[in-house]
Amino acid sequence: MATARDLMHTGCTCVKATDTAGNAARLMAELNIGALPVCGEDDKLKGMVTDRDLVLHVMAAGEDAESYTIDRLPQGHLVLADAGEDVEITIAKMKEHQVNRIPVIDGQRLVGIISLQDVSHRMPESVTGGLVESIRS
Repeated sequence: MATARDLMHTGCTCVKATDTAGNAARLMAELNIGALPVCGEDDKLKGMVTDRDLVLHVMAAGEDAESYTIDRLPQGHLVLADAGEDVEITIAKMKEHQVNRIPVIDGQRLVGIISLQDVSHRMPESVTGGLVESIRS
């Protein structure tokens, strides 16, 4: 039985809640990713920021990306996977909340992220198709 830890990719880079939207956007571009975990000064996971968040809430709103801090972005309910949970539970969470990626924690510590791409590379096509369909709806 596979766990979330088996499916996740490690080496996550966090952006601080006090970092600017401009810094987050540059980091996403540098890493070629569409989302970053947001960590507080205590290094605990506080949320996620996506490229879509930056476009809708900063750029389209006419905000200055160099002074707009990440902690000003609206944060919804943070959906998490426990590193030891069955991967089917993790995928069910992704479906239920219609998210493309889910942070994986071990205790209070961020240990990785599972993206739709991770699912597509490691799970049967039927599982990936079901996840894509639920996110797309």
